Amino acid sequence: MRKKYMLGVAAVAAAAALALTGCSTGRTDAGSDSGSGSSIPKGSLIGVALPAKTSQNWVLAGDDFKKSIAKAGFKSIIQYADATSPVPSQQSEINSMITKGAKAIIIGAADGSQLGTQVAAAKKAGAVVIAWDRNILNTKNVDYYVAFNNFHVGELQGQALLDGLKKEKGDGPYNIEVFAGSPDDANAKVFFDGAMSVLQPKIDDGTLKVVSGQTTFQKAVTQGWLAQNAQKRMTDLITANYAKGTKLDGVLSPNDTLARAILQATKSAGLPNPVVTGQDSETDSIPLIMNGTQYSTIYKDTQKEAQAAIDLVSTLSKGEKPKTVDDKNNNNGVFNVPAIELTPVLVTKENAVEAYKNNATLEKLAKAGE
Repeated sequence: MRKKYMLGVAAVAAAAALALTGCSTGRTDAGSDSGSGSSIPKGSLIGVALPAKTSQNWVLAGDDFKKSIAKAGFKSIIQYADATSPVPSQQSEINSMITKGAKAIIIGAADGSQLGTQVAAAKKAGAVVIAWDRNILNTKNVDYYVAFNNFHVGELQGQALLDGLKKEKGDGPYNIEVFAGSPDDANAKVFFDGAMSVLQPKIDDGTLKVVSGQTTFQKAVTQGWLAQNAQKRMTDLITANYAKGTKLDGVLSPNDTLARAILQATKSAGLPNPVVTGQDSETDSIPLIMNGTQYSTIYKDTQKEAQAAIDLVSTLSKGEKPKTVDDKNNNNGVFNVPAIELTPVLVTKENAVEAYKNNATLEKLAKAGE
């Protein structure tokens, strides 16, 4: 791995296993007064509200939660937001979970800024509210946040872009473009800020040049995390900045779906493959990484992330307080939400087989591309 950020899969397993004892980055404490004192007896109903099935990881998450909740001795209701109206449908689903008496509600927010009324109602009903994978914004009514360290995800992506440029394109300076995720996803700016903490110094010293000049989050966003939006923006950037022979060396992409869309745009324009980052270890991107088309991805084991949330519920059901991370990057606009953080892993062709050794599907894809 290029940078000492790189951790083996064993470290991920350790982080997941030890998350409830505070073994993540950032300051830890013995718990937070924001944690609910509500009782969660074994056999209680646990609600899980997930975004629409717009990415492979969301699809996998539902099955992972179902298995983890049953194994822990609870009942579950797991629902996905409607892709055509994600916010109203998720609001309705959370209200239904409250009505049905869920003792804990785990929310992967479709839009973390529009759930204040629902989480306030959940708290009033005595439920524990757990933000999962994405923070819930501008409310005091969130007890915990379970996620991978999203700022570090961005740092890894930024460093991967630098390392890939050096490896694939030789000495700089390099021409790049930067993409961000959807502005209604609280994680998107955290990913972007983490990446830019690595890239901005290299922009300032001339190693990197963003030819379009579009370096702010607001300019780089991809509404809805939709591939077609990323492909259109990349096509427009090429037309405006690279149509007359200017080289495009690299692109910061915040996830694999957008990475593939960006690569499709460059291919359609007849450009050589730029160095492109990603995230989520989607099965469609692993062959591209192994054949050198996409440079990198981030592995965030959804099963471990779901299990960490249910381990948190189990800890609370015993009347115990988990140790949590107090990190400004988990601030939801009101306070730093006490967090259980897991550690992401940067994956390139060189370490893919090792990184995926505990995931039979991904390991098989990586081995097939060796």
